[in-house]
Amino acid sequence: MGFCDAVLTGLAPDGGLLLPETIPDVRDRLAHWRTLDYVGLARELIALYVDDIPRPVLDDLINRAYATFDHPSVAPLVRVGDLHVLELFHGPTLAFKDVALQLLGRLFEYVLAERGEHLNILGATSGDTGSAAIAGVRGQRDIDIFIMYPEGRVSELQELQMTTVADANVHCLSVAGSFDDCQNLMKTLFGDLGFKRDYHLGAVNSVNWARVLAQVVYYAWASLQFPAGQPVRFAVPTGNFGNVFAGYVAKRMGLPVGQLLVATNENDILSVFFNTGVYARGPVRFTITPAMDIQVASNFERYLYFLLRSDPAALRAFMAAFAATGRAELAAAPGTDDFVATSVAIDATADTIRTVYHETGYVLDPHTAVGLAAARRIPTDGPTVCLATAHPAKFPEAVDAAVGAPLARHPRLDALRGLPSRTTPVPASLDAIRSFIEAHVARR
Repeated sequence: MGFCDAVLTGLAPDGGLLLPETIPDVRDRLAHWRTLDYVGLARELIALYVDDIPRPVLDDLINRAYATFDHPSVAPLVRVGDLHVLELFHGPTLAFKDVALQLLGRLFEYVLAERGEHLNILGATSGDTGSAAIAGVRGQRDIDIFIMYPEGRVSELQELQMTTVADANVHCLSVAGSFDDCQNLMKTLFGDLGFKRDYHLGAVNSVNWARVLAQVVYYAWASLQFPAGQPVRFAVPTGNFGNVFAGYVAKRMGLPVGQLLVATNENDILSVFFNTGVYARGPVRFTITPAMDIQVASNFERYLYFLLRSDPAALRAFMAAFAATGRAELAAAPGTDDFVATSVAIDATADTIRTVYHETGYVLDPHTAVGLAAARRIPTDGPTVCLATAHPAKFPEAVDAAVGAPLARHPRLDALRGLPSRTTPVPASLDAIRSFIEAHVARR
């Protein structure tokens, strides 16, 4: 299918995930790309994958998406001790999801207007995706957005960023369950092809290829800030695997991306896989890094496709075994040069926030601290870039407790307290979610 169809489809019609037919080799472009600013690089890289939007229109969508960021570099690179931190939290909701969702919202708006269609976006969030998606599409005439989040399992400020948005096209659903429950409900509804067709469902989670594509840009940007010939290792706090998979795509394109360090919290399904070859679901552990409190990584099968030598039958067999038993495994650990993985416990996360603050004065959010702790645990030659996925003010309880002072503040978040909020509590039930969407569409 063409790029615009991929944007609207989200999850593929057979329930799988979409990938481009080919990943372009850009090694002959790198000298020129080093001269570009972030937005210029985004225009050049994204255009390689877009076959059905006129280039001037695409450039305008990209320009407008990143004009919403409050830093001129969009994603500044900051030295913190012996490491570098790529700050991805300068967008409207102060989280890395804005980098993709500010663009995705504009892509939706353009495609729907061109086609005269309406889209009902269904999303699941463990914290930041929901508010970033809402910020990307709020008030749009041709879109309604339904965001499910686990009741009591996102931070207070993350919840307020969603539930205080008053636009009529925004619908927040507080689900009595875990994020994995929310994600499973979403995937199951997308797998009901009749319902998906009849209710024009679209996706903003990282199952949507366009979201992953937008994230490839910041790996390209950061890797090109270092001298040529020097591959850059990236430490990525990881739950759903979409963020780190974007880094893998950048590496396959020929950008100077070195090893990708998969840093999980105590929900260590991915860490165990990369170290043993076993992919096994366990109980969700709730931590101070709620966006990573995930046991089933929805983007993981995209990487498995390449790992299994682009063999769809082998991939289906692996995922079918996992769906049936909660466990699937390779004959041995992957053993590639692309990934290394470790898990970071709650105490180590808090200790990293505390130590980095006292050593450097830099304040980390808990998720970023997981990446930094992993990078310190597994040293390497050459530069390491740690992805800062959220502003520390989104997690004031954990950050303030770690540093011993009320430092985690941001005026944009402080302004949310006391505002009217609205959400609909629902059970973790397919019928409940389906009925809510049906009732809303009927009212329209």
